[in-house]
Amino acid sequence: MKSSILKVVLAIGIIVLAYFVYASIMEPIRFEKTLNQRNAKIVSHLKDIRSAQTLYKQFHNKYTSDFDTLIDFLRNGQIPIVKMVADPTDTTYTRTINDTIGYIAISDSLFSNRPNFKLDELPIIPYSDGKKFDMKTDMVDKGGVIVPVIEVVVPYEVYLSDLDQQDVVNLAERQKAMNRYPGLVMGSLTEATTDGNWE
Repeated sequence: MKSSILKVVLAIGIIVLAYFVYASIMEPIRFEKTLNQRNAKIVSHLKDIRSAQTLYKQFHNKYTSDFDTLIDFLRNGQIPIVKMVADPTDTTYTRTINDTIGYIAISDSLFSNRPNFKLDELPIIPYSDGKKFDMKTDMVDKGGVIVPVIEVVVPYEVYLSDLDQQDVVNLAERQKAMNRYPGLVMGSLTEATTDGNWE
């Protein structure tokens, strides 16, 4: 009787122990999988912001730090459609004339292949309960030339807040130990680049 009770208790103990071992192994794997999924979604948003800002800069020779201005530009701005034709006065046919034949909406040009794209969601960080990207712009002197710069950042704690906080803190500390930003960043306020730290 006692030995059968002991066997049952031991079996239950082994099952509980096996569960805790399995859970401790799977927790970092689940965290990494969730991190990769969320990073991919946020990187997609950052690439959209980069495309929009690059086009804004082509028209205004600077970036904007205001999402409302950027969204208005995307919603209401137009890109000329230019056709290059040979100059009829040039007998060698080496010179061309640029002929504007129409205009296309900027949002149609940038996001036409994504029918479910919503401009109003551009500043919203996915998985953050509605928080917005931190977007800053400036002008810096590079070799005697003043150039516009932009930086858009999102720290880990903003979009990983619903995950185990110790895992998030450990991830941020690993990034800081390597002198990297603890999160995702596109661009720089000190260099004329729009590269992301995921590239």
